[in-house]
Amino acid sequence: MELDARTIGAGIFGVLGALALVQTLRLAWRAGARRWTLARRFARARRGESDAEALLARAGYRVLARQARASLTYVVDGTPRAARVVADLLVERGGRRFVAEVKTGERAPDPLGRATRRQLLEYAHAFEAEGLLLVDADAGAVREVATPRRHAPSARWAWLLAGVAVGWALATLLA
Repeated sequence: MELDARTIGAGIFGVLGALALVQTLRLAWRAGARRWTLARRFARARRGESDAEALLARAGYRVLARQARASLTYVVDGTPRAARVVADLLVERGGRRFVAEVKTGERAPDPLGRATRRQLLEYAHAFEAEGLLLVDADAGAVREVATPRRHAPSARWAWLLAGVAVGWALATLLA
């Protein structure tokens, strides 16, 4: 069987067309899978927030705001720049306000996990709240998290200053 140029050209065109179709379908499948994964993740997060509200209510917290917004001002090269911060919930219990961050999954509820730790530190600076709550929606747990305060005076300094004051007062009285 002898192949002419027209048959060879049609065969090459057919193979290239099939490859283009396979590549298009592959890219569409990947984009669809990515969208489906994101949609599933967002749905899980919404369910987690709803579950967290019920969990917090059972623990005596009252929701003040959902998707609470605040802003932080960073000074970059001498220029103030605002950054918006959005927390899942702002809640109150016993006259104290808390920022509640809701997490789902295995690693996210860990307060020492990189992303969660940074998020909690940002909330501690942005919101005028007395505490932070990390809500593990999957486990049904509410954890109060305190961030480190590097610039707060330590109790040792307070005792030292109190001792100096008492010593000075006694020396003044006895003199």
